[in-house]
Amino acid sequence: MAAPIHRTLFALWGLFWLLMLLVAIEDHRDLAIRWWEPLLWEGSSCLIATAWLLLQRRAAPRWHALLAEPRRWFARHLAWAPLVAVTFIVSVYAIRHGVYALARESYEHSGWAYLFFYESLKLMLFASLWLSIIFGLESFGRWQHERERLLALQRHLAETQLAQLRAQLQPHFLFNALNTISAVMQVDVARADALLAQLADLLRASLSASARQTMSLREELELLRRYVQIMQERFAERVTVSWDVAPDVGDAEVPALLLQPLLENAFKHGVEQSLEPVAISIRAQRGPESLRVTVRNSRSTLAAGGRCGIGLANCRERIALLYGDRARLEVVQEGDGVVATLVQPWRSVTA
Repeated sequence: MAAPIHRTLFALWGLFWLLMLLVAIEDHRDLAIRWWEPLLWEGSSCLIATAWLLLQRRAAPRWHALLAEPRRWFARHLAWAPLVAVTFIVSVYAIRHGVYALARESYEHSGWAYLFFYESLKLMLFASLWLSIIFGLESFGRWQHERERLLALQRHLAETQLAQLRAQLQPHFLFNALNTISAVMQVDVARADALLAQLADLLRASLSASARQTMSLREELELLRRYVQIMQERFAERVTVSWDVAPDVGDAEVPALLLQPLLENAFKHGVEQSLEPVAISIRAQRGPESLRVTVRNSRSTLAAGGRCGIGLANCRERIALLYGDRARLEVVQEGDGVVATLVQPWRSVTA
C-alpha cells in the first residue's frame, strides 16, 4: 500500500509546485525582471522543500503506529519545525544569493530578522497543509490495509468453516451408503459386492470433488446419479427417480457436494420410511440471473420445525458463507411430500 501512497503524494507535490511556478511567472510578467528569476525563486524553495519531504517519507514508517493518535503524530512532526525552518530559509537564500553572484549581481531582500519571521510563518502554514495531506493519505492507506487484512481473515475463516462442513457431510453420506450395502448383503452377497465397487467409484469421485470449493452442476449431477444407482439397488421396487435438467445449466458453478444432502434426505425421510412407492424428481432450471434446483419426493414428512438434520443445516450455512442473502435453501411440505429448493446467483464455471 506504500507505493500507491507515494505515487499519489508526489503527483500532488509536482502539480502544486508547477502551479506555484506558473503563478509566479504570471505575477511578475509585467514587472522589470528576467524570465529566470521566478524560476530561481520557486525552484530553490521547491528543491529544499522536496529534500525535507524525502526525509519525511524515509522516516514515515517509524511514525505509522501514531496514525491512530493524530495529536501525537502531528506533534512528532511539528517538533522538527525549528530545524526545518532554519535549514529551509538558510539553504533557499544561499542558493538564490549564489545564483545572483554567478550573474555578477546582488540579491536584494528584507532584513534577516523580518525575513526569518515572515518565512517561518509562511513555512508553518505550508507544512501544516502538507502534513494534513500526508496524514490523510497514510490514514487512508492504513485503513485499506486493515480492511484487506480483515477481508483475508474473513475469507480464511469462511474457507475453514466450509472445509469443516464438507468434512461433516462425507461421513454422513458414507454411513448412508454403507447402511444400504449392509441391508443388501443380508439377502444378496453378489449384489452387495457390486454395490461396494460402485461405492468405491463414487467415493473416489466425491473425494476429488471435496478438494474443491465449487464445481460444475454437470459434475454434481453425475455424482448424484451414481448415488441414485446405489440406492436403487436397495429400493428398486419402492422408488422411481426422474431428472429434468435444462440443457443450458450444465456449466453452472455450484458449491461442491451441496446437492447431495438434499437427495439423501429424499431417500432417508421419504423412501426408507414409506412402504408405498415414492417418486423423487430432480429439476434444474436457469433464471435471468439465478440457478434454481429442486429435489422433490412424493411421500415424506418434515421433522418438527421443518428441520431435516445436519446435512441441510450445513447446506444453509455453506450458501450463507458463499453468497450471503443472495441465495436461499427452502424445505417445505407440499401435499404428502417434501420439496427442497435451492436458489443461488448464476455463475458459469467458464466465466
